[in-house]
Amino acid sequence: MSQVSVPSSSTAQPAELSRNGSAMISLHDIWRVYDLGEVQVQALKGVSLAIPRGQFVALMGTSGSGKSTMLNILGCLDRPTSGVYRLDEVDVSTFSPSRRADIRNQKIGFIFQSFNLLPRTSVWENVEAPMLYSGVPKAERARRIEAALKVVGIPEKAKALPNQLSGGQQQRVAVARALVNQPAILLADEPTGNLDSTTSEEIMRFLQHLNREKGITLVMVTHEHDIAAYATRILHMKDGHMLSDEMNPTITP
Repeated sequence: MSQVSVPSSSTAQPAELSRNGSAMISLHDIWRVYDLGEVQVQALKGVSLAIPRGQFVALMGTSGSGKSTMLNILGCLDRPTSGVYRLDEVDVSTFSPSRRADIRNQKIGFIFQSFNLLPRTSVWENVEAPMLYSGVPKAERARRIEAALKVVGIPEKAKALPNQLSGGQQQRVAVARALVNQPAILLADEPTGNLDSTTSEEIMRFLQHLNREKGITLVMVTHEHDIAAYATRILHMKDGHMLSDEMNPTITP
């Protein structure tokens, strides 16, 4: 395999909030280059960014803009070719796959477009699954499941199977599953992509409530402007660069 080369970046600036430790997420000069043999694809090109604790961020961009690569790095599913990524003040940039898995279990909750629920498993067992990997004792698992199902508003569905639920209810189960390990950050990848407009609005108001009332830091990838409008901050990516970074004027932080 040929060596991956990363161009120098004279324009990338340090993430300012990381200097005083107030950023939940701090990226400095992040590059992600994929070596495809004779071709190298630069998915991220010197991105620097700081996201304070408790902020709701929408990440937008067309296909190939780098937003999915960014989410994978934020979620410790991938690591940058170069640059520094601090999550909750911990530098995870060079962590091994096993250490990244530990960080995911301890600090990160994921919400996916396709829900990713186990079809032959009850709601209770779906929500329980992340805690089995984390070694949470049985009594504590039960307490957290009950609490999470109450938070998402479907405690009565604990024994139901996913195919007995509406799309909105399935996404609520996915949110409960993301919450049970008490993550520092929630990452949502097109969370309303498989939902109708009414249900999408319901889920987005719920995620907004989690952010405002529970103080959960939330980063969401979406291509829909009406969905991004629920976030307090909107980032646009293009060709691996951060094209714009704006606070949402219609939302009070």
